[in-house]
Amino acid sequence: MTAASPPSRLVILLLALAGFASMASMRVTDAMLPALSQAFARPVADVAQNITLFAIAYGLMQLAYGPLGDRHGTLRVIGLATVACAVGALGSALSESLSMLLLFRTLNGATAAAIIPLSMAWVGDNVPYEQRQVTLAHMLSGAVLGLISGQVAGGFLADTLGWQAAFMLLTLLFLGAGGLLLTTLHRQPQLSPPKADQGRIAFFARIREVLLISRARRILALVFLEGIAAFGALAFVASHLYTRLEVSLTQAGLMVALFGVGGLIFAALARPLVARLGEPGLAAGGGVLMGLGFVGLALAPLPAVATASAFAAGLGFYMMHSTLQINATQMAPAMRGTAMAVFAGCLFLGQSVGVSLGGLILRLADSLWLLAGAGVWLLALGLIFAWLLRQWHGERATAAVTS
Repeated sequence: MTAASPPSRLVILLLALAGFASMASMRVTDAMLPALSQAFARPVADVAQNITLFAIAYGLMQLAYGPLGDRHGTLRVIGLATVACAVGALGSALSESLSMLLLFRTLNGATAAAIIPLSMAWVGDNVPYEQRQVTLAHMLSGAVLGLISGQVAGGFLADTLGWQAAFMLLTLLFLGAGGLLLTTLHRQPQLSPPKADQGRIAFFARIREVLLISRARRILALVFLEGIAAFGALAFVASHLYTRLEVSLTQAGLMVALFGVGGLIFAALARPLVARLGEPGLAAGGGVLMGLGFVGLALAPLPAVATASAFAAGLGFYMMHSTLQINATQMAPAMRGTAMAVFAGCLFLGQSVGVSLGGLILRLADSLWLLAGAGVWLLALGLIFAWLLRQWHGERATAAVTS
C-alpha cells in the first residue's frame, strides 16, 4: 500500500483526529483548574492532581502498547483505545467528587497513551520512506492543534457552559474517531495485520539494553528533566494569569495556547532554522527562549506581555525538544521502537513529577516562583544539552577522520 491510496489518506485523517482528541484531553484541565477548585471546594494544587495522574498513566502505558500493537495490529489497538478514552471523558464529565474525577482522568491517560506512538508506528509500517516525513507532519499537526484547542476550549467552556461541557465534547470526538477507525479496519483488514508476538521478556530485555547505552541515559535524563519543568509549569500558567492579571479563564486559555502556536511556527520554519543554527544552536536557543518565556509569564504586568512570553516559551520548547527527538531516534538504532517508547515515557513521567512538584511549591509559595524557577531550570538544561551536543559532534568528527 502507498501513501497515495484513499484508504491510507482516510486512516491518516482519522489518526490525526484521534491525536487531536488525545492531546486536547491531556491539556483540557489546565485553564479550568480555578473552576474545578470552586466546583469541588478544594485548592488548585489538589485538583491539579488530575493532570499528574493523567501523565503518570500516559507515561507508563507507553511501554505496554508497542507489544500490543505488534500482536493485535496497530490500528485495532488504536481504535479500541480511542473508544475507551470516551469512557474516561464521559466519566470525568459526570464526576460528582474529586476522587471520581481523578479516577476517570487516570483511565483517560492510560487509554490515550496508545494513540500517538502507535499512529507513528503505523505510518512507519505503511508509508514509503520518501513520503514519511510529510505524512508524519500532517498527522502530528492534529496533535499540536489538539494541545492548543484543549487549553482554549477548557477555559472557554468552563466560563460559559460549565467545565463538564469540555469533557462531553471530548467524549463525542473520541467516539467518532475510534468508531470510524474500527469501521474502516473492519472493511479493510489488510490495513493493519498483526505481527509476530515478540513477548514480554524480549521487550523488557530491549529496554534494559537501551538503558545500558551511556548516550541514551543522558538523553532520557534530559527529556525527563525537560518534562518536569516545561509541562509541570505549563499546567499552572493559566491559573497564574487568571489570578495575577485578573483575566477570564477563556482569556487565560487563549494566552497559554500561544505555547502551541510557537510549535506550529517552528514546524513551518524548521528547515531554515536547522540549517542556520545547527543542533547545538537549537538546543541553546530553545533554552534561552524558554527561560525568557517562563520568567516573562511569571512577571507579566499585562496580558500582551504574557501572550508574547507564552509564544516564546512554546517556540523554545519545540526547538529544544525536536532536537532531543532527533537524537533519541539515533540513541539505539537497532531497538528504535523500544527506545522511542522509553523516551516518550520519560517525558510524560517527568510531567507527572513536575505537576506534583508544582503543587507542593504552590502550598509553600506564590506561583510566580514556580514559573520563574522553571524558566531558570530550562535555560540551564538547554545550555547543558548544547554542550553535550558539541561533545558528541566532536567525537563523531574524530571517529570519521580516524576511520
